[in-house]
Amino acid sequence: MTPAARVAAAIDVLDIWRSGLPAEQALTRWARQSRFAGSKDRAAVRDHVYGVLRCKDTAVAFGGGDSGRALMLGMLRSRGQDVGQFFTGEGYAPDPLTGEEADFSPPEPDTWFWNMPAWVVDALEISLGDKAVDAAQILQDRAPVTLRVNKQKGNAQDACALLAQSDITAIRNPIEENALTVTDGARRLRNSTAYLDGFVELQDAASQAVVALLPTARKCLDYCAGGGGKALAIAAQDNREVFAHDKSPERMKDIALRARRAGVTVIELNDDALAQHALFDLVLCDVPCSGSGAWRRSPEGKWTLTPERLGELKEIQHAVLSEAADLVSVNGWLIYATCSLLKAENEDAVARFLSDHRDWHCAFEKRFDVCTDADGFYTAHLTRVSI
Repeated sequence: MTPAARVAAAIDVLDIWRSGLPAEQALTRWARQSRFAGSKDRAAVRDHVYGVLRCKDTAVAFGGGDSGRALMLGMLRSRGQDVGQFFTGEGYAPDPLTGEEADFSPPEPDTWFWNMPAWVVDALEISLGDKAVDAAQILQDRAPVTLRVNKQKGNAQDACALLAQSDITAIRNPIEENALTVTDGARRLRNSTAYLDGFVELQDAASQAVVALLPTARKCLDYCAGGGGKALAIAAQDNREVFAHDKSPERMKDIALRARRAGVTVIELNDDALAQHALFDLVLCDVPCSGSGAWRRSPEGKWTLTPERLGELKEIQHAVLSEAADLVSVNGWLIYATCSLLKAENEDAVARFLSDHRDWHCAFEKRFDVCTDADGFYTAHLTRVSI
């Protein structure tokens, strides 16, 4: 596909997305209908689509509308590209620019600077204060590709050397000692020896740091395990017996394979087995949340989040913490974590739990600001009040 044809394909995908289909499903539909597209073509179209989703307000401002065509025109124009070379009407390229499109002048930055709904901007400023501006700007860039080095296999230097054999370049990530950032060759990662042999796992650096900060505990439960990233990271630590549970067990379908690859043990528990194995010395609750700290990776989330949905998430978070508290041993730890930047899901959620559970207190909490090296995260360590 030519560069112009890739732009045309992205326009089609964005129009499907605008009709109500999630972006990933829209991309999958296009790929299935476009067997001629190679892997580089699919990657380029995906990059176009996600570039628009990260900066939709800017794309609307520079494109003069919110159709797929206007969004792609706006994104390219905002990046200083010569849009005329893409909109030629030749072959599979989009139709040539109209006179109105060619003469369009974008409005002032205050209408598109934040690239998120106004109510989210308010919530972000309440949560981060002066840091909100920087966070909003960072969320408009691509997220880093970050790996966790499996300490059971070796160290970061060994991992970098093994990755290099697959033409993948990685450097140390400053957020966590076992984290690497891939700077070149990321698309070769899943076929690399380092990945297939469990030497490295894809995991955000701040997510790794949340696990690295966990208190000493033998019997550990990842209560909202999902795909098992944190459970695997805990299992790679010494002297941990690790269990994983999720309200939707199908989300854990890859844990067994990933654990075998990594050479660690993670015991999966359904609801019945969970009751049989309780109590636990440590229960980690990486709760469902807005995902605002990871909106670079899932930018659609900032446009679909509503105040009503945030309210629902807050109730889910409170329920999860309250349920998990009953699974913690007398002197054990209840760990709360989100990949959210919002105070309503972080400090306020912990304060609400402590208000309802006066026999608990917060011994430690930490925010990880979204930055060039990591997503935004929050964690709090809760334990019972000593009598």
